[in-house]
Amino acid sequence: MYYIENDRLKAGFESHGAELRSLVDKETGEEYMWCGDPAFWGRVSPVLFPVVGNYKDKTSIYDGKEYHLSQHGFARDSEFEVIEQKDASISFRLISSDKTKEVYPFDFELIISYELADSLMVKWEVKNTNDKTMYFSIGGHPAFNLRNDETYIHFEMDSKADVMDNESTGVDGADGADGDNHDGKNTESYIVAGILEDGTLSDRTKQIAITQDGLLKPSVELFAEDALILEDLPYNVVALSDATGKDYLKVSFDAPVLGIWSPAGKNAPFVCIEPWFGRTDRTDFNMKLEEREYGNKLGPGERFAASYTISV
Repeated sequence: MYYIENDRLKAGFESHGAELRSLVDKETGEEYMWCGDPAFWGRVSPVLFPVVGNYKDKTSIYDGKEYHLSQHGFARDSEFEVIEQKDASISFRLISSDKTKEVYPFDFELIISYELADSLMVKWEVKNTNDKTMYFSIGGHPAFNLRNDETYIHFEMDSKADVMDNESTGVDGADGADGDNHDGKNTESYIVAGILEDGTLSDRTKQIAITQDGLLKPSVELFAEDALILEDLPYNVVALSDATGKDYLKVSFDAPVLGIWSPAGKNAPFVCIEPWFGRTDRTDFNMKLEEREYGNKLGPGERFAASYTISV
């Protein structure tokens, strides 16, 4: 384990996967990260690279050749090198190898950095070290502890746009939180989530009701069909709220896709809030790597940089 800290927070990491394993409030002793108990899920905060989700049939086609990758790619199971460590920051690096090129046809340098201030900033940097265009996806998968059975997921709709209102007798197919009732009309709001089928995105969606304050209670039913895949986001902050209605953790991001996940059927004591620059393939996708939805591309020598922040 490697640790960084400041007056308020202490964070711990493993070089395996450059994975955030712990984030503790030094004054209260509260641990915000999931412990990685394999009875529920053995990971804590894996980095998803060079694919987010799945290739259709675990296969991508590039330059006429098939490449096969398991879900979320190989970075999370790779050993990173620590290239810099200070009191309140640390950086890890992964460089392509003959082994990675067997399953992913590009040379790259991936740097994962963490910086503590009032919050923890997670930074990703990808450099294309090829003489050709490189295609990739990258994302986070951090798992956060629920304080109790009265913890809510809080979508801060006003962080990016107004709440979507539905002033009718109801929202067809909506499930989740109950809306307020005014003059006999249901004024609940909702989010629209894509539905997975065997790890790829189907053409089905579901509308999930949330309160006017943007609250949604985690439940076994909510994650019965795996992760919630959220696109066209009207917000860029998602928080966890305790029984008093106060946010105790926030994830701020500028990613085009968000995953919300907890293991199906397990009533796990954590939920993942996942900013993604990429997304699993659709069930009818043609498998061409350069045509993946939300995929990223870099010319020779170019760099991609993105980040998200965990505030407690």
